[in-house]
Amino acid sequence: MDTLDAMRVFVAVVERNGFSAAAQALDMSTAGVTRQVAALEKRLSTRLLHRTTRRVSPTSAGAAYYAQCVRLLAEFDALEASIGAQALEPSGTLRINAPVSWGIARLGPLLAGYRERFPQVELDLALSDRLVDMVEEGYDVAIRITREPGPSLIARRLGQSRISLCAAPAYLAAHGTPQAPEDLQTHACLGYSYWAAGDHWPLQGPSGEVKVAVTTLLRANNGDVLREAAIAGMGVILQPDFLLHEALADGRLVRILPGWEAEPIGIFAVYTSRSHLAPKVRSFIDYLVETGV
Repeated sequence: MDTLDAMRVFVAVVERNGFSAAAQALDMSTAGVTRQVAALEKRLSTRLLHRTTRRVSPTSAGAAYYAQCVRLLAEFDALEASIGAQALEPSGTLRINAPVSWGIARLGPLLAGYRERFPQVELDLALSDRLVDMVEEGYDVAIRITREPGPSLIARRLGQSRISLCAAPAYLAAHGTPQAPEDLQTHACLGYSYWAAGDHWPLQGPSGEVKVAVTTLLRANNGDVLREAAIAGMGVILQPDFLLHEALADGRLVRILPGWEAEPIGIFAVYTSRSHLAPKVRSFIDYLVETGV
């Protein structure tokens, strides 16, 4: 028998002057209410209720016990409410994983604002372009830049990024500007190590999708390195715009093959379970959505 539950049942019986009325209020069967009170009386070795065909009333011992039950249950409910309120306040250490380039360009500038709003949360950020195991490595939330974040994770879409073909003006002046996707086969290309397509770049354009087999002069596991190599005139890159916008804006890189790009890629915040989502995780993801990263 759960003593707290039995106390609540007993209080309901006293306040409603009967087992049936208490059962209806508690969404229980009358038999279940009767068993709870009987078990409570057996536990206390005391008769708590006078039972007649018309009504139920407490004995003198039952009246004293009722008063104590009301006080104790109120204190217990207040205790639970206070703990629950604390649990709703974001606090503790939030472990975050994010891709290196995106984390530097987009996430870094936002962290101070989050901490100002939620000062009880300590941030532990790890930047890595590899696919981490969130459970094994203990991350609360991760940023995934992908088309499919994976079936085993809960994902919230933050946005998407255009993926563009670019090269430096000096490279194009020396090697010519591609006029069609197949022209990329004769150019030096710079490839991203973790891209599933590898050296077969999928491009979408006016005539649909084509996959171009390119020659990668350089392959790297970080987009910043590829961008800087492209700016230096090393070759053509196919990278998301959050990496390219500054270099495109100041002319260090220019878009090539207008109308031909890779399919936009999604940016997701992912976590492992919907059940009992910690306030620190929920508040962080809501903050990222609010800021429009």
